[in-house]
Amino acid sequence: MKGYAAILLAGGAARRMGGVDKPARAVGGRPMLHRVLDAVADADQRIVVGSSGPLPRGVRTAREEPPGGGPVAATAAGLAWLDPGTTTVAVLAADLPLLTTAAVAELRRALDDRQSSDDPPALDARQSRDDPPALDARQSRDDPPPALDACHSRDDPPALDARHSRDDPPALDAAAAGPEDAPAAARRETLDGRYAALACYVDGDGRRQYLCAVWRVPALRAALDRLAATRGGSLDGAPVRGLLAGVAVREVSWSGSGPPPWFDCDTDEDVRRAEEWTR
Repeated sequence: MKGYAAILLAGGAARRMGGVDKPARAVGGRPMLHRVLDAVADADQRIVVGSSGPLPRGVRTAREEPPGGGPVAATAAGLAWLDPGTTTVAVLAADLPLLTTAAVAELRRALDDRQSSDDPPALDARQSRDDPPALDARQSRDDPPPALDACHSRDDPPALDARHSRDDPPALDAAAAGPEDAPAAARRETLDGRYAALACYVDGDGRRQYLCAVWRVPALRAALDRLAATRGGSLDGAPVRGLLAGVAVREVSWSGSGPPPWFDCDTDEDVRRAEEWTR
């Protein structure tokens, strides 16, 4: 498989946990954020959006605009830091303590497969618990902006525009990339379903877990631009389901051993369940 980057979404109010720094909560003796970082240790780039805590060397931090603007705005902020030529990116919540490298690799393999005529070519009406009608529970426009950590320097750019920044990589050259990576192919993904734009896990009830997903970068950029255009150029508070409108999705059911990698921790009870799985 080709290389990939990873964007981890670590902001949010965590109101159902009393406003704690949820990604910093330990499961199995390690903060959830660091467990997710471990799962993507093989990524060419790891970008954490919304965290103010210490991070391993080489992990870049970013901040969505405005701070607390939601998972879609945070995704756009992380995307702006991708190295030019990156064609695949994992978009992951930072509260997935059971995620593994093998589980991410399964998503990447699924995205590499061509869409068959039997696969659902577009988003359906099913709701994931990660996709509330407005802001995701991990991010709220009411969140106070945490202080930037030491990974930021005076050379870092100002707050990133929700759609793109001066650091955005140029559009991929269709002649240099494979058909599934070229912008034209990204458009086909949303038009005829020949290629999936993203692969995401579905839980035991068939609900898509959009914040445990791997995207083709051109398709993600196009989806962000389309959604911003419908909202006056702003992604502040944009719902994840708005980002997925008309996008071809490859659904993946976890077939490996062990606990479900898509399991996220929104409550104290979720954390207790995750702890039991890690014993």
